[in-house]
Amino acid sequence: MAERLSTTMKQHRARLDLTQAALAERAGVTRKSINAIETGAMVPSTILALKLAHVLGVSVEALFSLEAENG
Repeated sequence: MAERLSTTMKQHRARLDLTQAALAERAGVTRKSINAIETGAMVPSTILALKLAHVLGVSVEALFSLEAENG
């Protein structure tokens, strides 16, 4: 069974009124990286996932989950 990473990062970012660029700056990555994670094009490293969760004030588990892919 194939799985993909699902994220609620965009919703948490919006709750804090952060742009992708602002979140990227706080996490020490590029805006393109934030966009790629939000669109599912990139899976963050464990370290980056922890940084993003910290900046957004949530647990990694609240930010990311696995979903079964249809197909």
